[in-house]
Amino acid sequence: MRAYSKIAVSHDGPVCRITLNAPERRNAIGPVMVNELLHALSDARDEAAVRVVVLTGSGKAFCAGGDFQQMTAGGDVAELPFKGDYADLLLAMTQFDKPVVARVNGAAMGGGLGLVAASAFAIAQSDAALGTPEINVGLFPMMIMAVLVRVVPRRKLLEMMLTGDRLTADEALAAGLVNRVVAPDALDAAVDSLVAKLASKSPKTLALGLNAFAAQDDLDLAAALPMLRARLAECLATDDAREGLMAFVEKRTPVWTGK
Repeated sequence: MRAYSKIAVSHDGPVCRITLNAPERRNAIGPVMVNELLHALSDARDEAAVRVVVLTGSGKAFCAGGDFQQMTAGGDVAELPFKGDYADLLLAMTQFDKPVVARVNGAAMGGGLGLVAASAFAIAQSDAALGTPEINVGLFPMMIMAVLVRVVPRRKLLEMMLTGDRLTADEALAAGLVNRVVAPDALDAAVDSLVAKLASKSPKTLALGLNAFAAQDDLDLAAALPMLRARLAECLATDDAREGLMAFVEKRTPVWTGK
């Protein structure tokens, strides 16, 4: 196990749970936490038994945003080798080949909202608040804008960033920031239900699909379709595709090998 100071990592069968673990700072994200998240995601990617990653926060917040105190005054020193900064983390999450589910258990602001937007799925409890308040302290959500623009309509995103107003969980759902909103006491059940569904799929197909989705994201249609045609051929050539099709014909549950 790695010597983490700002996150906690646990495993439950095919699920890797990564918890932002600085409740005294409402899980504010700074360079040390970013570096630890990059290590944890890299480990989860390399561990064949892991099929889904759940990202959440300890205490009453998911992530209150950037740790301005650490960013302006220094402070904690990373014990792990340097792996990257916040931009590297967002890129790693959007290109991750296993589903990441954000369990939004409370406020997700600024840099924390970037983690939500960069995850493949997000389920929020009904009393969570989400937003980009950077404008209120003379800053702007520069890096997270790149992931937010992929999930939030243009006019809504500009309103969020230029006013700094917080969204309720239901407003975040309407804006496309989260997949689902549930009562606080139903959050774990909702996350577990989605995780179980994802873990039951072919890990090979999930990886191929997520990689293809990331690859086509910035392509125009004329470039995307030939690339995706080739990716489909790659998918059809896998053992899991053959098993899935055979299981369908034989009316049985497929047994995935991840090959």
